[in-house]
Amino acid sequence: MYEPIRSKSVHSTVAGSASDFPHRSREEELDIQLAGHLAALLAATDELRALAPSEELDTAADRLAEQVARLRGGHAPARAPLAAAPSAPHPAVLHRRAHTLASRALVVAASRADTAVAILTAERMDAHDAALEPRELASR
Repeated sequence: MYEPIRSKSVHSTVAGSASDFPHRSREEELDIQLAGHLAALLAATDELRALAPSEELDTAADRLAEQVARLRGGHAPARAPLAAAPSAPHPAVLHRRAHTLASRALVVAASRADTAVAILTAERMDAHDAALEPRELASR
């Protein structure tokens, strides 16, 4: 009823063995993913710095850039210029975006047991969360 398979499967590799092409380890993949999240957080931080310059944001941006460079083997990340764009989003939108990016980076940092990045991203989440909270204490 069925004819036997007479040729090799099309799913087998042409080169012969699976070791003929480069593979990345789980740690390398997590490094790449974490560097991407931190670079996106750095871009959001630079946008916030352009809208409302502050020493705290400058320090945070420098710390983020250091971690991205470390994860990328010393390659410094691209930085946004500090000129505010005419169509820049509202600061609250940027703080929400930065909070989301920091939380994503925190998850990856925790899975790769990178304590320095986990602490940095948790601090950034707190800072962006605080920027979004109304100042209820001032009215008391």
